[in-house]
Amino acid sequence: MARHSSRTRSGRRSPLAAAALIGIGLLITGGIYAGATAAMAATNETPTASTLTVEDGQKLFQANCATCHGLDLQGTQNGPSLYGVGELSVHFQVSTGRMPLQAQSPQAPQKPVQFTDDQIQAIAAYVQSVAPGPTYPDAEITDGKGDVAAGAELFRINCAMCHNVAGAGGALTEGKYAPNLHTTTALNMYAAMVTGPQNMPVFNNMNLTPEDKRDIISALLWMQQNESPGGYSLGSLGPVSEGLFIWIFGIGTLIAITVWITAKSN
Repeated sequence: MARHSSRTRSGRRSPLAAAALIGIGLLITGGIYAGATAAMAATNETPTASTLTVEDGQKLFQANCATCHGLDLQGTQNGPSLYGVGELSVHFQVSTGRMPLQAQSPQAPQKPVQFTDDQIQAIAAYVQSVAPGPTYPDAEITDGKGDVAAGAELFRINCAMCHNVAGAGGALTEGKYAPNLHTTTALNMYAAMVTGPQNMPVFNNMNLTPEDKRDIISALLWMQQNESPGGYSLGSLGPVSEGLFIWIFGIGTLIAITVWITAKSN
């Protein structure tokens, strides 16, 4: 009897225990990621006054940007001229990590930011002082208090063909893509509409009024802050991703159950 009890205690752990541990680990990891994403998305305010000067921005530009854009901002073979781009475009490119560019590619990808907020503002202020262009909007434009319904309709009409109706992004031609907007700040949403980075068209005030832009930003911020009402969104990519999920997990589960029943019956 003692031998039988000892053998039972030293038996193998149930496979369900391992699955439960993996599930708990995934839930914890997902919770941490969701919290970090929400914190990043919450940074939507127009930049405040920087402690650095335009001269500091010039030094930073010469050390990190002039190799491609030239000391006089007129561009080189490796980078375009910055005349007319303005501080808004500089803030967009640098605050998303797209610049400085790591390597030539069809599109500049987002990557970890290399500068502090003060340094980014100083570089932007220097470019604005030498080659003026689009500047920061009024705080009201990015406050997220516009008409969400009207903004969602405007987004579907003007933006969804590239960014997906849920702002999940999508593939374009020649290796290019429209990025997802799930963590994009309100200021960078506005900057993209005004400056038209890379494949993005420019939406001036004749295409989209400032109020229209405010509504679109409000709709995107609402989507960032509200979970999918239908449950897990699967990237909001529609029937392709949903069908793939059902094929892999649904049919896969049925096959696994069938194999398990057959093994038990044998």
